[in-house]
Amino acid sequence: MPVGYGHAGGSGSPTGVAAFDFDGTLTRGGSVMDFLVATEGVLTVAVSFVALLPLFAMAVLFGGDFADRFKERLFVRVLGGMKESDLICAGEEFARNHFGRKVRRDILARLEWHKSQGHLVVIVSASPDCYIETVAKMVGATGVIASRFRVDGKGRIDGRFQGKYCRGAEKARRLQEWIGMEAGEGRDTYLWAYGNSAGDKAMLSIADCGVNVGRLGRLGRLRRFATSWER
Repeated sequence: MPVGYGHAGGSGSPTGVAAFDFDGTLTRGGSVMDFLVATEGVLTVAVSFVALLPLFAMAVLFGGDFADRFKERLFVRVLGGMKESDLICAGEEFARNHFGRKVRRDILARLEWHKSQGHLVVIVSASPDCYIETVAKMVGATGVIASRFRVDGKGRIDGRFQGKYCRGAEKARRLQEWIGMEAGEGRDTYLWAYGNSAGDKAMLSIADCGVNVGRLGRLGRLRRFATSWER
């Protein structure tokens, strides 16, 4: 059901909200493997990847929870024990380099249009917030919804997620929660959502205007959604 349902009788126009996925939507391709290599080196990542090959095969075949488990195990092996402060610094540097090289200019222009209209803009990503937050600052987004690592009492991460991995239904749930806090509970809202993969389907489904910006267009997993925001 779209977030804009109910229209609770507030005065004036509804509050505009634009939600953008990150990997494959605001950028070309994924970011997680690039981030791990940039942070800990290709050898460390390769060794960890090989150790997780059986789980990776399950992730490729079945996706869903298997894909989530594979990513979390990879994070544990590569980043476990790292100081949170070091992770934040690595994330900031990676964000500047990665986004500069991989940004999709057409989608960034659309994000800028939403800002010019006074809409709330949020990046909603399964990727770690340690670099998504820097990208959000770079583009002037209102907020960030992303996966977050647990931190122990000594300020180190263990590579496991704090709460659920921000993909699929969790993206939609957290986006609705964010809108309630930012726009105000009971306020009229109109939600645009932009995504490119099956992990974005739930988010696009709750939008008043869900847009499939995947490279496969009508051949992709989001084929029931519009492939253009031009009406």
